Amino acid sequence: MDPELEAFLPLFPKDDLTDVAGTRKDYAERAAARPAPDTSRLEIEDRTVPADPDVPVRIYRPDRARGTLVWLHGGGFVFGDLDTEHPWATRLADASGAVVISVQYRLAPEHPFPAALDDAYAVLAWAYEHAAGLGIDPARIAVGGHSAGAGLAAALALLARDRQGPPIRFQLLNEPGLDDRQDTWSARNFTDTPWLYRDKVSAIWRHYLGSGPATPYAAPARATDLSGLPPAYLATAEFDPLRDEGIGYALRLLRSGVPVELHQWPGTFHGSQAVLSAEVSQRQVAALGTVLRRALTA
Repeated sequence: MDPELEAFLPLFPKDDLTDVAGTRKDYAERAAARPAPDTSRLEIEDRTVPADPDVPVRIYRPDRARGTLVWLHGGGFVFGDLDTEHPWATRLADASGAVVISVQYRLAPEHPFPAALDDAYAVLAWAYEHAAGLGIDPARIAVGGHSAGAGLAAALALLARDRQGPPIRFQLLNEPGLDDRQDTWSARNFTDTPWLYRDKVSAIWRHYLGSGPATPYAAPARATDLSGLPPAYLATAEFDPLRDEGIGYALRLLRSGVPVELHQWPGTFHGSQAVLSAEVSQRQVAALGTVLRRALTA
């Protein structure tokens, strides 16, 4: 493991998601304790997207933005909101020069699949249909997320393709959760890795799926046809049970004719980008911004 990250391991709690309310409270407190990001170069606006129910979003607008990212936060489908995601959405908008629309989708277990995906699709459709009023280019809309949010973004790309919905320019998939089956090498062997480990992944999928089946729109790795999807950047962490499902999905996209940039970050673990003092974390965050800028301005 990267020695800069290893020093922070005691700060990453073990959490089996049995106390959902406690997990949300702890995560919100940790996020609030972080130094506030620099927002001086951004216009930030809270909006509500009309849907059933309405979906809160926070829009981050840099000067002279050319493209837009519909961004879906991580948190195992169970925790996270606009406030906890604020530092990351700020950095993405600042680094990429893109308008970032951060989405507060409904959380499991109160709202199992497909609630979160329905919310994400409503925001994508709203951004596309109201592009002129939002001052964005409808031909330059990307979707992306971290962890569970990246899995949602991959599902959103599948859904938009199948519905012949809004065109998506690019997928930004950072350490995505894509497969409920947990049968890859990394899922079977990384049973006690920092922050995310086998039992926690099992709890995540139980909460998200509820009593329903795992369809490809819930677990995109189950999709049999990946053709016709948008180009993708997919990043994985070395010591992450999700690592091999992400690599496998990238390879399947490639074999389906989808352009893919795959980046495997050595010495990292799931969510280690939160250690912003580490040089590897800084490179990871910078890469997301650089890749998105290139994809939306090409």
